Amino acid sequence: MTEDKKTLKIDGKEVQFTDEPNLLEVIRKAGMNVPTFCYRPDLTQFGACRMCVVEVEYPNGRTVINSSCTMPPEAGINVKINTERTRRIRKTVLELLLANHDKECLTCDKSGSCELQKYSEEYGIKKIRYPQMQLEDYVKIDESSPSLVRDPNKCILCGACVRACTEFQGHSVLGFANRGSKTMVQPLAGRPLGQVDCVNCGQCAAVCPTGAIVIKSDIEDVWNEVTNPNKKTAVQIAPSVRVALGEMFGLKPGENTIKKIYAALRKIGFDYIYDTNFGADMTILEEAHEFVERVTKGENLPLFTSCCPAWVKYLEDQHPDMLKHLSTCSSPMSMQSPILAKLLPEQLGCSREDISIIAIMPCTAKKFECKRSEHVMDGHPKTDYVLTTQELGRMIKSAGIDFDKLEGEEPDSPYAEYTGAGTIFGASGGVAEAAVRTAYKYITGEDLADVNIKEMRGTSNRSKSVEIDIKGKKVVVRVISTLKEAEKAIQEIKNGTANFQLLEVMACPGGCINGGGQPISCDNSKIKSERAQGLYKEDAELKDRNSHDNKDLKKLYDEYLEKPGSHKAHELLHTTYTDRFAYSYKNMNK
Repeated sequence: MTEDKKTLKIDGKEVQFTDEPNLLEVIRKAGMNVPTFCYRPDLTQFGACRMCVVEVEYPNGRTVINSSCTMPPEAGINVKINTERTRRIRKTVLELLLANHDKECLTCDKSGSCELQKYSEEYGIKKIRYPQMQLEDYVKIDESSPSLVRDPNKCILCGACVRACTEFQGHSVLGFANRGSKTMVQPLAGRPLGQVDCVNCGQCAAVCPTGAIVIKSDIEDVWNEVTNPNKKTAVQIAPSVRVALGEMFGLKPGENTIKKIYAALRKIGFDYIYDTNFGADMTILEEAHEFVERVTKGENLPLFTSCCPAWVKYLEDQHPDMLKHLSTCSSPMSMQSPILAKLLPEQLGCSREDISIIAIMPCTAKKFECKRSEHVMDGHPKTDYVLTTQELGRMIKSAGIDFDKLEGEEPDSPYAEYTGAGTIFGASGGVAEAAVRTAYKYITGEDLADVNIKEMRGTSNRSKSVEIDIKGKKVVVRVISTLKEAEKAIQEIKNGTANFQLLEVMACPGGCINGGGQPISCDNSKIKSERAQGLYKEDAELKDRNSHDNKDLKKLYDEYLEKPGSHKAHELLHTTYTDRFAYSYKNMNK
């Protein structure tokens, strides 16, 4: 036994441990598990729910009951998981939670994936011995957000949403209010979620073990569009959806199911199917052009990427003075949708009113983005509806489709082709890597000898700086995920210590692969990495890996958009932003 490898016992069996932060991780490493509501490996330990209690026996014979998520492992102890005492405590916790819980499970969005429902079934809870929630105790459901629905009646006070908001986004939109039996989680000053500076990232919903915070669903509206005989439906699928959707059907994280997705969408009844990777390639042509132009002029550097709507709203809310740094490029979704809205009616001989444009996204904030006034064109939203990966999975299931047995299909032309650069948009660092590939071409006239910029990759490090040598010109790129890290970069710019010229920010840890609309996992550190690797694998396998090599995109520019940065391109593919801080301040002081 070496110094960094110690042993303890779990139910009498010797188990080795090294740097695990707590007993729960050691138990999981040994292939066992203990139920928990409040513990998430990416968040600080909280120990609120008391579900993960274990009985710990010390070498001197002393025995204690402790929460395994907060207790560090110690050599020589014997950890007993399922004793009479630990099971009694867990069952009591479950009964107390259920007594104060809205138990309308059949109509709850989390039914089937609710952890409270799961553990209640596993522990055989049939009766509740405590006074239960009465009608007068119910709190109004908050549906004010364009992206999320908050139901306080289903909250179990695990605090995961509060920690996610603070620790990922550094911004504390949610917090605990009141005391004792009146304690609840709510937005600032008890205001509706849609009236505070929530960025709609959905990480609170991703960590919520019950139906207290869920994604606002547009499934029924989309079904109405699909089944309307007078409507044509066009749908686009974001890069990271392809490596996550399969998890809802028992496939491994990172498995690329994009061709099955095309087939499933056709079976559901969508008329025209496109890939947002094409829009990502278009974004790179515009953004790389904008970056080179700013570097040449020495203006408004560093350039901020603008693909993440949560990041955009954060700047509008908190740092409107920084909006000049934000790329004017719309996101891939909001570039592809106006192209479809303009050209599909011409191709089909119909009007825009006859077409519904739907986007499948990993991101709850995209629901907010599609409703922005800046993304209205000719009186219509550029994107009519946004469905998350989770919502698409539910549609596939309700349509009776056996996803795993589907034969792969191809997307529709003329926007079928995409490159590896478009694919990697879904992972943190992917946008910057794709942009550098094309910016290098714009500056030097040559392609990068090796397009794999591996220093920009990785889901564990939330902030990294990479220096790129462009024929003797040094360019520093900062890659960031989470707004908490983005705030540090903003402060560097404000105090004059920033040394980077391009800043990529994704609000969700690891990027879009871990968006608030992706399939939920209680322990997603490994899953994030596997999803990212799935995107980089497709990138490596594609013939064309630079956005500027996309032949369908070249044709679109030749026939319609002219060239990157043209007046036509700016009219359709670029956007403006809103100083929300000034707007909020004005309304607060009326």
